[in-house]
Parts: sequence; structure tokens; C-alpha cells
Amino acid sequence: MDWKMEIRPSLDANSGVPLYRQLSGHLQDLIESGSLTSGDRLPPTRELAAQLGLNRTTVSAAYDVLEEAGLIKGSVGRGSFVSGGPRPGAASLDWSAALTSTFSTSARTVRRAAIDFSASRPCEALFPVDEFRRNCEEVLVEPNLRSLLQLGSPAGLEPLRQYILRRSGVARETDDVLITNGCQQAVDLLRRALVRPGVKVAVEEPVYPGLKNLFLESGAELIGIAVTADGADPNSIRRAIDSGARVLVLTPSFQNPTGATIPAANRTAIIEIAHAAGVIIIENDIYSELSYRDIVAPRLKSLDPNVIFLGSFSKIAFPGLRCGWVIAPRPVIARLTELKQLADLHTDQLSQAFLLRFAESGRLDTHQRKMVEAGRERLRAVTQACRQFMPGCRFTPPAGGMNLWLELPDGLDAAALRGLAQQAGVDYLPGSYFSISRRFDNALRLSFAGVDPREIRRGIEILGGLMSEFQSFRDGAPATAPALV
Repeated sequence: MDWKMEIRPSLDANSGVPLYRQLSGHLQDLIESGSLTSGDRLPPTRELAAQLGLNRTTVSAAYDVLEEAGLIKGSVGRGSFVSGGPRPGAASLDWSAALTSTFSTSARTVRRAAIDFSASRPCEALFPVDEFRRNCEEVLVEPNLRSLLQLGSPAGLEPLRQYILRRSGVARETDDVLITNGCQQAVDLLRRALVRPGVKVAVEEPVYPGLKNLFLESGAELIGIAVTADGADPNSIRRAIDSGARVLVLTPSFQNPTGATIPAANRTAIIEIAHAAGVIIIENDIYSELSYRDIVAPRLKSLDPNVIFLGSFSKIAFPGLRCGWVIAPRPVIARLTELKQLADLHTDQLSQAFLLRFAESGRLDTHQRKMVEAGRERLRAVTQACRQFMPGCRFTPPAGGMNLWLELPDGLDAAALRGLAQQAGVDYLPGSYFSISRRFDNALRLSFAGVDPREIRRGIEILGGLMSEFQSFRDGAPATAPALV
């Protein structure tokens, strides 16, 4: 052995904490205490697994957690080395005590996988770069360019605001609109305006982590709403409201991560339940324009003027330009505008002008049609590949959006599988990232919209092979063999 010390953690297989998390926590303690220092080599995963009586995938998953945290660094052919922890003789502030706590979960790896199903985003190879370049040139020769480069209104560029109100199809005379830095900022502003510590907020479960973490940062108490093949369940919503939920956050069309869509009858029922209880509904509508087959279901905002409606250009155009919006009753927009001005004065005006020209010229509609066709092709590729290479897995193909929710056969842990998948050049997000109170250990999200169909097939084939190896190990191993966790 050429590593510094033997590693002997106290692991409890009956604990609610997965073994890989227990192991990563033990190693993190060794690094932060100085028992392992920068440059120390960790045991190879195979040897540490044999030493501790674990499956190799458990150790790989623990190492991945440490690498995501920046505590170790893997080197192909050489092994994993400590890269974080205290430096000898270096005086340091106690930043853990000085900084406020965080609820965020790192969803990205240090190194980008060759076939990456982990990010819900469009395929940049499909961006119409030449058309957008001409689009920008048209804006840059306009006589009002100096005004676009000046400080602007916190509510957003007025012509874009009017365009969005007209295009939305849900705005009432009592509504107004605020331009935000993407939908994420819209949610952030809303939680600042509506949520105080202890307020109960009902959100779909599984849920997008960026939304969950924002409300947790406000001190909210989250209540998970069960998501079925028909989206958020009205009976679960009723129970959440009976339990005291005062704010309800929903993605009715192609929900992230499940891809589920709420049918029209359930949408009407949800509005009636929330309206009777005086509950505020936030409708996240960023995926609805990526529909791959006809869906006849009204937006919640069209059923109730009190609904707060969120939209974005990110999923149908260019996520890097960070342009989203909120349509809501005027008192809501007035308060959000105050908070927006405190946060960043206003969203970049030049980006707003570029997107407005892109939309009014008809280029956005042309691009959207291409994105829908490309998304349809990618959805077909991922569903066919899952049926062929991942038998025994359960999934419901979505009617649109960017994500497929997949449940592995019982006994397989998606977080542990991810470690070996990354080593094979494939990445995804395990179900644990999307949890509030329920366990989704055997589930994972495949974000397919940004991946080429041929790469989708190859990536799923790799995952299927790894899954088969795990099943063979589990089914052929003696009864005393460690469980895959």
C-alpha cells in the first residue's frame, strides 16, 4: 500500500443514510481534521471496497461526492488524491461559522461527461448562430442603442414587456409583467415577497432542486405533493392545503423531473381547491411550448386571474441570455419590481432587445418549430433505447419537455450506479436530488433534449450494461454479500 493510512469508518447498513454517504462523510472528517492532507493518495476503489466489505460502486460513489465538493481530485491511471482541507501553518477564518447555512445540493460534476443526461437544457448545436448574429447586427444599428446601454427600468424593456403580455394569452387587464434574469430569479423574487420563516409551501415531489432550495433558504416548511403519470395529484394537493400550505407551486406541463402533464379536468379541480382555501398558486410554464403531441389543457392562469404565471425564453431559445418573466396582478408585480431593483437594478437591456427582435422577426417561431421537432426525435430515441437496453425499468414517456423519469429495478441505487456511469463517460441525476420527504433511491432523471440521438442510444446502452452487471451481482451473490446502496 502506498497510501497514508488505513481507513476504518464505522458504517451502519441499517441507517437511513446510504453507505456511500457515510463513507464520504468519514473521509471528509479525515481531510478536514488534517488526518489526510493535500497530496495524500486515497486507496483505489477496488481495494478499499475489499477492505471494508463493500461493493466497489459504493466506494466510487463516495469518492464522487468528495470530488464534487473539491476535497479530492481523480487522476486517470494514478488514482485519487486529497486536494482540499487545512494547509499546515495557514491561519484561516472559521468560514463555516461565518457563512449562513445552505440547502443547495451540488448537481454537477467537476468533469463533464461525454454523454451528459444531467442538464435540462436545449442542444446548443441547434442554435441558429448565423441568424442570431444578423439579428444582433440589426439591433446594434438602431438609433436607440445608447439608451439600451444605459440604466433601464427595473420592470424590464417596455417593448418586450408589451410583447410578452400580448403573446402570453393569459394576461388580464388587471395584470402586469416583470422581466427577470431567467425563471430562477422569478422564483427567488416570489419567495422573498410571499414566504416568511415557517410558512408552509406545497411543491411537487419529486421536484426541481433549484426551486426546492430557494424556498428552504426562506425558512419555508415544504410539503411534497405526489406526482403521478397525470402530474400533481389533486387529492395530495388538498391534503397539503388541509395541512396548512399557503403557497402552491406547480409545473402543469412536462414537469421537471418527471415530464408529467396535468390533464384539463385536474387543472380545473386544482383551481377550485386552491381558490376555496385562498391559497396562492405559482404556475411555472417554462416547458409548455415544447409539446411533441397535441395537448388540450388550459393554463392555470387562464382559469384564475389570481394565479402567478412564470415564463422564459430559456427552453425554446437561448438559456445563456437569462430572460424570463412574471405575469401577475399589479400589486404582486409592483412588489416584485421593488425587490428586483434591490437585487440587480434591472435585467440586461441589450439581451432583452436581442430577444425582442428575434421574436418579432419571426425567427423565434422558426427556431421553436425546429426545437420541437428535434425534441420529438430525441424523445423517441431515449424511449426506444430504454425499452431495448434497460429491461425491467419503469417509465412513462412524456408528451413534451426535456426530461424522462426512469425507475430502476428494485434493489438498484441510482446514486451508486452514477459513479460507475461517470467512469464510463455517461452522467445523469439520481432521484435523491429531487426528494423532499419521499425516497427515490432507484429513480433517475434523463435529460435528453441536449443530447444527439446517436449519443442517446449509446449512453443508454452503457447504462443498460452497468445495470445488468449489478443485477447479475445481486442475483448471483451469496446472501451475506453487501447490498448495493
